[in-house]
Amino acid sequence: MIQLTDEELRCLQKIQLEMLVEVKRICNKNHIKYSLIGGTLLGAIRHKGYIPWDDDADVGMLREDYEKFRIVCESELDADKFYFQDDRNTEGYRWGYGKLRRKNTLFMRENQSHLDFGQEVFIDIFPLDFAPDNTLLRKLHAFHCFCIRKILWAPVGARVEKNIFKKWVYKVLERIPKECIYSHYYKYINSRNSSNTVRLNLFPTRRPYGFAIAFFKELVDVMFEGENFPGSKYFDAYLTIKYGDYMKLPPEEERKVHPVSEIKLI
Repeated sequence: MIQLTDEELRCLQKIQLEMLVEVKRICNKNHIKYSLIGGTLLGAIRHKGYIPWDDDADVGMLREDYEKFRIVCESELDADKFYFQDDRNTEGYRWGYGKLRRKNTLFMRENQSHLDFGQEVFIDIFPLDFAPDNTLLRKLHAFHCFCIRKILWAPVGARVEKNIFKKWVYKVLERIPKECIYSHYYKYINSRNSSNTVRLNLFPTRRPYGFAIAFFKELVDVMFEGENFPGSKYFDAYLTIKYGDYMKLPPEEERKVHPVSEIKLI
């Protein structure tokens, strides 16, 4: 694992900020609603920018806006610098959300060099899908999504898992064709077209396994690295659910970063 210097981390953050500004440009031009979410929104509220040790950036869109964004990227994105990557335009891609990538860079996640697709510096673009409002049904939905996510993760899990039994399970799951997994997944999410709860289906999510849709519909400007971006009007409720006492810095041992094996910055 490569330990980034402070200068390298700041360079990485500036590249990602460039991509956030590009998302803002495209979305404003095409009337696409988006918001900062997760640690990026936390950084905006607590630090007015990046969490000092953070090495990624997260953008969320309700599914309808996400689908519009991924299509618009084909013609609107500054193709000299960026490209958009997800399971429908990238062979071998196995995540449940998209990534905006910065060309002529490299950010190789540890144990993922065998995955045959571009691994440049990125920001995550997350689609927010409907989840059941009922607590029990939402738990069942969460388990269903967990199973799909683990099947998609299998090519990595089969190589990094140390538990022999789990490693064997991943090796079996790895044989399921990607097309079958995504065919099932899209049929499943398209069967859910209304609720007051949404979530990132194929990303680790803790209880309550979803958030009020109003969190991502009612937005205000928040300052992030000297730029205004939309964030939830209910950021306090959202961040409290997600992080607890979010204004309190975590201990140093809990300040996690993505493990990388190779990196090239501009």
